[in-house]
Amino acid sequence: MSYLTAILRSSRPSFLILAPLCVLLGILIASHQQVPLRALQIFLVFLGGLLAHAAVNWLNEYEDFRSGLDLTTSPTPFSGGSGALPSTPNAANGVLFASALSLTVVVAIGGYFLWLRGSGLFWLGLLGLVLVVAYTRWLTRSPWLCLLAPGLGFGPVMILGTLLALGGRIDSTALSVALVAWLLISELLLLNQFPDVEADRRNGRRHLPILLGKYRAAVLVVALLLGAYVVIGVALIAGWLPVPLSLALLVLPLALWLGAKILATCKTLPKLLPWMGVNVVTLLVTLGLLNLGLALG
Repeated sequence: MSYLTAILRSSRPSFLILAPLCVLLGILIASHQQVPLRALQIFLVFLGGLLAHAAVNWLNEYEDFRSGLDLTTSPTPFSGGSGALPSTPNAANGVLFASALSLTVVVAIGGYFLWLRGSGLFWLGLLGLVLVVAYTRWLTRSPWLCLLAPGLGFGPVMILGTLLALGGRIDSTALSVALVAWLLISELLLLNQFPDVEADRRNGRRHLPILLGKYRAAVLVVALLLGAYVVIGVALIAGWLPVPLSLALLVLPLALWLGAKILATCKTLPKLLPWMGVNVVTLLVTLGLLNLGLALG
């Protein structure tokens, strides 16, 4: 594998669709609030979200390679890293540089929006920066912070940060959508930890599948997954979400079926892996339907 290919693969490109989906939610909520949208600002929030996601992936790949974790895991399509650095070790410093450069651009974009909108964005931006830098080295050592951090970064930080950057305001619609994203993305990352339990334990990590065991952690996965649809239903009834966002509830039967399958297969990795794939599809379709509902609303 070439040097540049290894750096690109270490960003985990197939997962980078998540950031644009979350940024788009913030943009559409701003549009729903009748905020004037400008092309440059839309480009910058998309670029900032994408680079922030790539930066945390690059840093995670670098840290896991340097700690030796990548050499003890059996990668799956959903966990265990990209495998790029174990096969191309000389690209490690390039991956670290790519992460640092991406974060520098993200900070510069954040600085522009702070200048444009005032200091209201500061704490969200700082929280996002801390989550990117601290996730692999420190947050994975704390089971509950490891659970909350991914969804917090993509939900409240990315969605609400986009909304504020574009000149919008945080309202019940924004909070409801951010909470749904928080639950779904934290659930996704929690389930993706299952294949690496033994390797992570030996490396000093302490996430919930290690702390609780796989079955009890799977119960939490299902609770978070179904909790997202409960939030959507409650928010629709309360009038916090526009009616077209009820489209996202079309995924509920799939989520119920998926939850049952996760509980039934959580202790047997070969049987669980196909449902991990269905879980990714469930999340992406739900976020896509939320975006569609906001566009229609």
